[in-house]
Amino acid sequence: MSTSDDQRAALDLLDAHLEDLWRAAVELGRGNRAVVPGAPPQPVAAAVAGEGAAAELLRWAYGELARVPRSPAHAFALSVGTTLRELRRRRSPWNAAALRLLDDPYVFLATGPRRHGDWAEDVLALMHREVEDPRGWLRIDGDRANGARAVVPAYPFAPPPAAGFRDRLHELERGAAVTALAVMAEEWRDDRPVRDRPERDALLADARVLLDRYGPDARFWTNALDAAADPGRDFVRAGLQGTRAHRFTTGEYLNGIDLFEELGLVSVSDDEVGVFWSFGAY
Repeated sequence: MSTSDDQRAALDLLDAHLEDLWRAAVELGRGNRAVVPGAPPQPVAAAVAGEGAAAELLRWAYGELARVPRSPAHAFALSVGTTLRELRRRRSPWNAAALRLLDDPYVFLATGPRRHGDWAEDVLALMHREVEDPRGWLRIDGDRANGARAVVPAYPFAPPPAAGFRDRLHELERGAAVTALAVMAEEWRDDRPVRDRPERDALLADARVLLDRYGPDARFWTNALDAAADPGRDFVRAGLQGTRAHRFTTGEYLNGIDLFEELGLVSVSDDEVGVFWSFGAY
């Protein structure tokens, strides 16, 4: 989707508003108190004018938002969540692939700019939510507003300093990185491993779309222990439950959640750094 600066800013603001609205709706559905955001931000007229795809998407999203029922609470949350997901899916093919592959399990997905000679510094910036996606594309981060971050600022991560990354990450071949990302479509107690699913090839294709963003010269690292001896490891064949990893997540027990398993993938290009992480929690 080709977008002007005004259109991108309008889409970003509307996305943020819908997310705040959805979070408030979920809390109301749980019987909790929540401050429901007021009227959505109004884009400049030029952003919604014309026949471009971005302008059409803005008009669609504002129309859907105007029709969202404010009660009952469960209908409010469902409608806002559906609109938010569809807005994100339509913004780019990359977003759509990310949602198909990684929207259901407990995962973290974020891309940031490459600003340091040591890319571990850029990964830390992502884990601490200090930077935004350079292209305005999707971020999956259910813990961005989690109160646990008052205790562990990078929650659910408790990463080592940048100098400690090389001891916990192992380089992967591109094909292996694709399987590491695809296997994150599983959950840690999943009885439907990707290797046995009829949509296995489609999931691998989505993983390729996500990693192609970083270009043909991108390099990949994982915290999976077995990758130290096998940079071509087939994670799909092994399955998520068959993966052991160096720890990057916190050992703190916060808000009733214990993080017990993880698999991470880092993608590095000259311009961008991507972080993809799957968590096992109970």
